[in-house]
This record gives sequence, structure tokens and C-alpha cells, in this order.
Amino acid sequence: MTEGPIPLRVSNKQAYVWDVDDIAKLRARHGICGMLTGTLPRLSQQNVFLGVPLVLMPEEVVFLVEKGLACLVDDKNAHHDPEPSHLAKWDNARLKAIKHQLALAEEEREAREHQYMTMTEEAMRKRKERERRKAGSASSPNDQSRSSPEPAENLLAHDNHGAISDKQHGQDPPAASKTGVTSASYTVHVSAPSSQLEWYQQSSHSFTTLASAREAGIWDYPSTPEERARCAVFRDLREKGYYLGIGIKFGGDYLVYPGDPLRYHSHFVASVIASPRTPLQPMEIVAHGRLGTGTKKSHLLCEWDEENDIVTCYSIEWAGFG
Repeated sequence: MTEGPIPLRVSNKQAYVWDVDDIAKLRARHGICGMLTGTLPRLSQQNVFLGVPLVLMPEEVVFLVEKGLACLVDDKNAHHDPEPSHLAKWDNARLKAIKHQLALAEEEREAREHQYMTMTEEAMRKRKERERRKAGSASSPNDQSRSSPEPAENLLAHDNHGAISDKQHGQDPPAASKTGVTSASYTVHVSAPSSQLEWYQQSSHSFTTLASAREAGIWDYPSTPEERARCAVFRDLREKGYYLGIGIKFGGDYLVYPGDPLRYHSHFVASVIASPRTPLQPMEIVAHGRLGTGTKKSHLLCEWDEENDIVTCYSIEWAGFG
């Protein structure tokens, strides 16, 4: 069975990937990493570990569409007004899923309570047996009264007396004193992907070429010589097997990795030169060389010759004198 292109859902001319399987496929098969930007539901007060959606660089989007690996989806217009019957069907399925999850959670709670009660009865039996052995080994009644601990029945009586006194004061004993299992709220998961809704029509708003997406008004990258140069450099380095990431923090356009960034450090910082006629000041070359060496990387000056469709890369490293 042949797999279709990966849908890149476009909103405000920014491409997103929402499906986890598609994210894994992009990274493992096509060397496209992107950037996770979504907040994790259980870790919402931090931004170290993020989740879906995956945001792609414009160059990554152009590379995937030109290779026929992905298609652009007009996500806004793909959502149509739902019919009442569709809404009723969706709501019934949602409520059914919630009831099923609550029933499973209740069964799990009852199983924990039964396990706790079984363990408690076994523990009380063992305690009574230990007290009986201690009472039998005592040498005299006086020693027995001093050495043997209070019987378990008295302890239970004290506990029951405490519970009764709580009720007399209008207070309910805590849940843990009854069953040993503290009550907890249930977490109900509701399916969220809109692509599974009946009123979401992706096929009529998908575009497999950049030209058709540009005509529809959802995508216009690249539109300048600088943007075309960035796409050409990205395509050239990616076809050579390198993984690319955002390089703004290191003074360049891309970070160039020899493999997956989860396994390797970047070896190069790449800067794009739009054409062979683009002026380049000597101080820029010195700055790139010093910055690359200071971050333990080499700096690449990647020149794009649009007339001959050639990308030429120059590596710069700082060297001492004398």
C-alpha cells in the first residue's frame, strides 16, 4: 500500500504538523526536524519539554513539497459548518467515550480497594498471631500484662470510637480511614484531532505544488532572490545528508549536523549568500571565523548561483599567527 504525502496544515502562512506519526516519519525518513511548540497538558508551567504541533521552517516546507513528500492544506477553509446531525453524532460518541472511561476508572478503584482490604485483614491476622505467641511465652501474668502489647481488638475499638466521635461532631472520617485508598479525580480524555471530524474536508483544500498553493493565497515562499537562495542552499545541504536547524543563536542562517540533532552536535554554522555578486566585507569574514571557532564549529559561506543552479560552500576557521 502506497503512502500519500504528509499533510502540512497551513495557518497564517505557517506550516504545522499535528500527527505524531507524521512527525516521526519526517524525522526518521526525510531528515526534517522542525521545532515542537505545543505545551504539554501535565507540564504546562515550563517550556523545556514541548509537544505538538511541530512548526516547520519555510525552507523545510518547500523542500518537502518539491520532492512530493508533503502537501499543503488550507486548514481554515477545510473546516466547514457542521450539520446538526453531524454535531449530534459527534456529541453522542464523545459522551459514550466519557462514560466508558469513567466505568473503567471505577472498576480500577474498586480493585484497589479490594486489594487493600485483603491486605489489611491478612495483616490483622498476623498481628493477632504474634500477640498470641507472646502471651503464651510470658512467665507470669504480671509480666504478660507489662510486656504484651494492646490487643488488636482494643485498637480497632479505639479507631471506631474516634470515627463515632467524628460523626457526633458532624465530621465525616477521611476516605483513607475507611478504605485506605484516597479518592482522586478522574482524568477523561476527549479526542481532539479535527481531521477526523465529518465536516473537515481536507481533500478539497490540499495543494501538492507551490504554484497551486500560491494561487490559492495560502503560501508565497519563496518570493525574493534571498528566499530562493535559502531554499537552494537548504536543498543542497539536505541532499548531501546533513540535518539542518535554525542557526540564529550562532550568528548564521542554519546549524548543520552530520546526523540527527538528538545524537550529534552541529559541525557547521551556515550563512547564505544570495548571489556571486553579493558584496562581503572582510570584517564579516573575520567575525564569522572567530564566532565559529569560539563555538567549536566551522562557518560555512554558502553562495547560490541562480543562473547556473550551483551552490558553492566555503569553510572558514580562525587560525593563529606566527
